[in-house]
Amino acid sequence: MALCTDAAMVLYYDIAGDNADHDDWHTCEHLHERLSIPGFVRATRWVAREGAPRYMVIYEVTGTDIARSPAYLARLNDPTPWTRAMMSRFRGMVRGFCHVLASSGYGMGNAVLSVRFTPRQGEEPELRKRLANELLPSLASQRGMAGAYLLQPAPPPPMTQEQTLRGPDTPMSWLVLVTAYEAQALERMGATHLFAEALATSRVNVGSYALQYMASAQEVARTPPGPPRGARA
Repeated sequence: MALCTDAAMVLYYDIAGDNADHDDWHTCEHLHERLSIPGFVRATRWVAREGAPRYMVIYEVTGTDIARSPAYLARLNDPTPWTRAMMSRFRGMVRGFCHVLASSGYGMGNAVLSVRFTPRQGEEPELRKRLANELLPSLASQRGMAGAYLLQPAPPPPMTQEQTLRGPDTPMSWLVLVTAYEAQALERMGATHLFAEALATSRVNVGSYALQYMASAQEVARTPPGPPRGARA
């Protein structure tokens, strides 16, 4: 499987103002800081091919209990000056820790389809079984595809100083991620219709994203934090 762990924190959001300034902060300071926390394994930042929200960020973590770990909460409750300046510019944050319930395929493509949805109450076990045994393997086996994953949200993490600065987050829903090494492969799927039919609901939020940046905890451990490039805080 492409994901390194069986849990992840996923975020969707927009940024008011200069996206380049956000990318400098996120690359030079924020990702390095997060990947220095025990339990964070790898991070990827994705940018919408069209539409909103612009950003999707995935942190692969050793478990959803990281959300309440002392090291993680200490960092979120003591944001740096640059982070404080950036938090007020976040818009529409959707954030949550998730369990990876099922996966198919391997490797990570440079394009990803994100499908957020809420299962009908009482149908979660059957839906999980159908997605894991039928839909994900079918998607991952198509030409141009890499891996397909089903994620279920854990209970929302506690409020922190960072969240106070940017405002309350919208909790994460259930999520299917499908990565491809050919972006056209995602377009061929007819995703909105396919997933509305597979999930037995028309209430699906579909987004297409391109990989912008990737870093791992191993890289961070071998690389001291450098001077921020383009800092404007």
